[in-house]
Amino acid sequence: MDPKSEYNLIMISGKGNGGALESYGIKNVGDVYHNLPTPALYEQVVRRREGLIAHLGPIVARTGHHTGRSPDDKFIVKEESSQDKIWWSKGNKPFEVGRFDYLFNRLAAYLQGKDVYIQDCYAGTDARYRVPIRIVTEYAWHSLFARNMFIQPADDDELSQHSPEFTIFSMPRFHATPDIDGTSSESFIIVNFGKRIIIIGGTSYAGEIKKAVFTVLNYLLPQESVLSMHCAANVGPADDVALFFGLSGTGKTTLSTDLERRLIGDDEHGWSADGIFNFEGGCYAKVIRISPEQEPQIYECTRRFGTILENVAIATQTRRLDLSDASLTENTRASYPITHISNAVRKGTGPHPKNIFMLSYDAFGILPPVALLTPEQATYYFLQGYTARVAGTEVGLGKEPQAIFSPCFGAPFMALPPTDYAGLFFDSIVNHKVTCWLVNTGLVGGGFEVGKRISLPHTRELIHTALKGELPGKPLGEDPVFGFRIPGECGSVPTEILKPAESWEDKDAYAREAKKLAAKFVENFKQFAGDVPRAVAESGPR
Repeated sequence: MDPKSEYNLIMISGKGNGGALESYGIKNVGDVYHNLPTPALYEQVVRRREGLIAHLGPIVARTGHHTGRSPDDKFIVKEESSQDKIWWSKGNKPFEVGRFDYLFNRLAAYLQGKDVYIQDCYAGTDARYRVPIRIVTEYAWHSLFARNMFIQPADDDELSQHSPEFTIFSMPRFHATPDIDGTSSESFIIVNFGKRIIIIGGTSYAGEIKKAVFTVLNYLLPQESVLSMHCAANVGPADDVALFFGLSGTGKTTLSTDLERRLIGDDEHGWSADGIFNFEGGCYAKVIRISPEQEPQIYECTRRFGTILENVAIATQTRRLDLSDASLTENTRASYPITHISNAVRKGTGPHPKNIFMLSYDAFGILPPVALLTPEQATYYFLQGYTARVAGTEVGLGKEPQAIFSPCFGAPFMALPPTDYAGLFFDSIVNHKVTCWLVNTGLVGGGFEVGKRISLPHTRELIHTALKGELPGKPLGEDPVFGFRIPGECGSVPTEILKPAESWEDKDAYAREAKKLAAKFVENFKQFAGDVPRAVAESGPR
């Protein structure tokens, strides 16, 4: 065969008509690129000038105005099959059926004549609970993102039998008209559980696709008595699984990616009667200022073919990266298949966990670096989902720290009432005798602009000691305000930072700030107090 002809065949592989879209009422599109592999998507990205190929092979893409999620632009269609189950809240705002249909029809009209990319894949590594999904995008790099983040069918036969239960349409260049469409802005993320369709528009931030799928699993799985969790997971040599709960920026990916343990997944998991399983086939790591010394595995993933780097600085002539450059955003991201991690668990499953770590970036410097929790306390802090943020992964956050309470460490993605997840969580940790810890990955030794972020090696040492079962054996003292128990020593970790009340130079200032934070916990928990066991409600600050 003529080499040029062979190359052309490769270029058009996966290209076809719009038959895969007609069932959604979408017709007259341009070329449809169906399940293109990574190299072919690279060619499309470059040809369409959607991104650059950096030194050693990753794709660098820009997300424009939206460099993080837009929680104010997310809605759930209020329709008969789901409306009585949904946790209607600030993060789950209702959207009218008629408005959804009108907006979807406009999106279908927008697609006429336009090329689209389709990836057919799964969410969930456990075949009993996995959900077949279809991702339809107008950007080739978004199709590569879907290919990285979700699970590919094993072979062509399985792919030919793939029938999506949910379909996500992501069209960044299609904008809503708020006065007509009923959206909050030109951007939107709208979930329709009745039609099993999600539409995303007006934002190029690929994380919206990932979290839309997470929302679906958070709706479906708890109804099958499977706890869906916003957490990372790894496993040690003794087959001991650890879970790491936490909001974005608290260290889930960093702490779970550990050379001494095997990574199961970095962000989303299910917990069934048989153990845990990853929802995804890839990782979506925050990479601002990471180093090869402290985060060697993630750092190497930023230098691999197949990785997508969002909003990472690149020298246009040398094509070398500058991971320390935050000129576009602090929320620079790397999307890569989990197989880029050399010691990852390929099957994405594990037994019941032995330890759970709840991570909070406390910018007020009040919480200790680590604290041991009772099951009731663990459920209390699981429902609180506390962290504190400055400029970060969402639109509209300023420089001053804000206390954030996100139930189940993932409120924007929790479709059901938080107490539904909390009930499953409490039963699971009690039935499987799981040891639970609260970990502060934020400031120690003082408050904002005074304290310093705890060093990553110290946090790792605390976690490794806990995983070995040695930390509970250390002298433990009870925090007078929050009631959890704090170790008095841990290897090379400075003893003065283990107890915040002793690490602050101004002890009166600490007492005032601790009471302020405790009051915020108490106030926030009032929304759950009547729906949880009394022992859980009484496990918070005193």
